[in-house]
Amino acid sequence: MRLHLFAAAQSSVGTWRVPPDPPQSSLREPAVTHPSIRIETEGAVTTVTVDRPRRKNACTPAMWAGLRHGFRHIAESSARAVVLTGAGGDFCAGADVGPGDDIKAGDEPSRHRIDHMRDIGDTVMAIHDCPRPVIAKVDGVAVGAGLGMALAADMVWCSPRARFSLIFARRGLSLDFGTSWLLPKRIGLHEAKRLAFTGEIIGAERAAELGIVNEVVPVEELDAVVDEMAATVAAGPPIALAGSKRLLNNASNISLFQALEAESLSQGVNFASGDTKEAMRAFIEKRDPAFKGW
Repeated sequence: MRLHLFAAAQSSVGTWRVPPDPPQSSLREPAVTHPSIRIETEGAVTTVTVDRPRRKNACTPAMWAGLRHGFRHIAESSARAVVLTGAGGDFCAGADVGPGDDIKAGDEPSRHRIDHMRDIGDTVMAIHDCPRPVIAKVDGVAVGAGLGMALAADMVWCSPRARFSLIFARRGLSLDFGTSWLLPKRIGLHEAKRLAFTGEIIGAERAAELGIVNEVVPVEELDAVVDEMAATVAAGPPIALAGSKRLLNNASNISLFQALEAESLSQGVNFASGDTKEAMRAFIEKRDPAFKGW
């Protein structure tokens, strides 16, 4: 039994290595995955911007694919932290449902629509499972799938102008973009059901009270606060942080015993890494460690 759970825990932990750091002065742009998805890397921090402000950054199917491919690229890159945000004073108004999306009453659920939702699900997984810590920076609206996008991140900072809603009920839809799984873990089942059943729009302070966001900061300070947090995370040990992220993401789905097994395996990876050895040397030498990601 113990060996079986050990194997299961091992498969859930896995290992990965981060390539050497890019020069801190570099500004690199990976191949553009979609013209409305901007991906920019400066030093060790990658910023992903949904850039369609005339539609409050509502995403088309091609944009969801661009986000998905972008985060898969980041997962294999040398970036150590990710900032996910929107352009033009809004985060994301969810999926772009316009006049061209002609849904008639009585339409059968087509294979095309189901496959489309599965593609969106792959985008959720690409964000949620990215081995780099992901920080959502929210200004303006984050509703529907846009709220799901923020919840898929590891941390959320927002301005007082932020507005959040599970707006699906107002559109005759049930939850998607992983919100049925992500939101209850943040705010509890009863509060999640209230937001799902009513489609209520809540402000930044209420979102902070519920636990949807980590902190509300003045809009003029939002960029600086998030940049500082991203830099702090990026300076940390990449292998250890990726291990901690996996452990926390998996914690509610496994037993305490399985969590302990997974922790043991993750620490085994860390003890074999140069970063842990560097941390020990830095502690003895009374200096800050310089983590390399190996």
